[in-house]
Amino acid sequence: MPTDCISYQDSGYFIPLMNDYLNQKPELKTLYHRFPTLENFEKQFQEKQSQFTQEHRSVLVAALKKQYANIETSKRTAQNIDALLQPDTFTVTTGHQLNLFTGPLYFLYKIISTINLTNELKAKYPNQHFVPVYWMATEDHDFDEINYFTFKGKKIRWNVSSSGPVGRHSTQGLDQVFKVFEKEIGNSTNAQFIKNLFESAYLKHNTLTEATRYLANVLFGASGLVILDADDAALKRAFIPFVKQELLQQTSHREVLTTIEKLKNYSIQVNPRDINLFYIEDNLRERIILENGKYKVNATSLEFSEAEIIEILEQHPEKFSPNVMLRPLYQEVILPNLCYIGGGGELAYWLELKSFFEAVAVPFPILLLRNSALLATQKQAEKADKLGLTWKDLFSKQADLTNRRAALLSEFPIDLSIQKDHLKNQFHYLHILANQTDKSFSGAVKAQEAKQIKGLEHLEKRLLKAQKRKYEHELERILDLQHSLFPNGGLQERQANFSEFYIENGDALLKKMFSELKPLEHEFTILVF
Repeated sequence: MPTDCISYQDSGYFIPLMNDYLNQKPELKTLYHRFPTLENFEKQFQEKQSQFTQEHRSVLVAALKKQYANIETSKRTAQNIDALLQPDTFTVTTGHQLNLFTGPLYFLYKIISTINLTNELKAKYPNQHFVPVYWMATEDHDFDEINYFTFKGKKIRWNVSSSGPVGRHSTQGLDQVFKVFEKEIGNSTNAQFIKNLFESAYLKHNTLTEATRYLANVLFGASGLVILDADDAALKRAFIPFVKQELLQQTSHREVLTTIEKLKNYSIQVNPRDINLFYIEDNLRERIILENGKYKVNATSLEFSEAEIIEILEQHPEKFSPNVMLRPLYQEVILPNLCYIGGGGELAYWLELKSFFEAVAVPFPILLLRNSALLATQKQAEKADKLGLTWKDLFSKQADLTNRRAALLSEFPIDLSIQKDHLKNQFHYLHILANQTDKSFSGAVKAQEAKQIKGLEHLEKRLLKAQKRKYEHELERILDLQHSLFPNGGLQERQANFSEFYIENGDALLKKMFSELKPLEHEFTILVF
């Protein structure tokens, strides 16, 4: 193949806001702090260092050591946790839901992007220390979004109900999921590793948080990844002043609405609520609503006066959970963070938040679009070569791809642009005559020109359709290849699970990802195995 990557902008799979952000469009400059370049990180860590206190570092490290107390911790991860006590240590963070068995492939791409960026930063700034952090979305409650994964096109689902924060959900019942999965994956050495990994993570841990931490630690602990569960009373205590401000002043709502006005030419990712907080218990996560001077918990009988809810906050901060609008602030308050790495949809809502961060005097992080990749076999790459396809061709929409290939295969031009231009030139003289007569003649000329142009366009479509029938076999081969790389017409990374590729490639899978994913290059990488 002529290239093994294409730009995100050329891939056709990113929203206009992300394309314009990557292109650093001037009208978006006020929505972010610093663009992700190695040089821009120096000012970012200088700013964060002056703002992040030693007290916050001590609380963070104590919480992490408590969370890692019962799992095997790699030397690099342990060193990274200890280093967070030092004022010259900073984090790079990605976040993700607790998808069953990692969910789709981009879970891996997020974390590898984060680890690789910390390595690049260390090479550029050897006097500082940089720690990769995976923020587990343990307080999320969209269980239906995470209770399955897809293996070779088959959806393997955990059929239980859930309420409350998903991280606290019991792993009971996952033995049945394991029985289904192990029948699908065979008995090779790599398959046995996958079976053992699933069994150890989900059948030997009590909650989804514990299972996910174990799983991510096995896959990435050797690279120094630090896994954080922010559903933690000590960490929430450090966030009390901002929760109080949200309850009493609703600052986020006001500031984000102002920013959304600047984004009116784009699709808005998230709209703020008046209060962007949930009230949580083990089996409860519901919105906090202010009505007639009372703070009510949606869909319950719970309600509090202002004094009562502030007292609960002071005594039990763990009962308050930030929603999607407030979670980024929570992250930046409790971590010495420089950069957030996320997908296009995530960064779209982060771009709504800068004025809010300024209003509460917390440094806004650098925003980096995570790596994206397409995994292909050598056989698929060779097939594409034989068909004369580039990777950019394969990223095209199906109709565009087949139209272009039919035109290319045809022995004669099926684009009638020359004929249409010739027709327009002929009518140019008639328009001159029409302008010298009455308006009715001018209208007749315009109508006749439109009719004949439309007739040529109709013939053009019929000609294209006829050529597609003629080359149907070759076009089917092209579409079969595209479908194998883009399941259901979408990105592979949003559907397939890593286990499908690990069974074929073993440890080489992660090694190649680490080797070839370059977080600051903003390119969609094709990895051929």
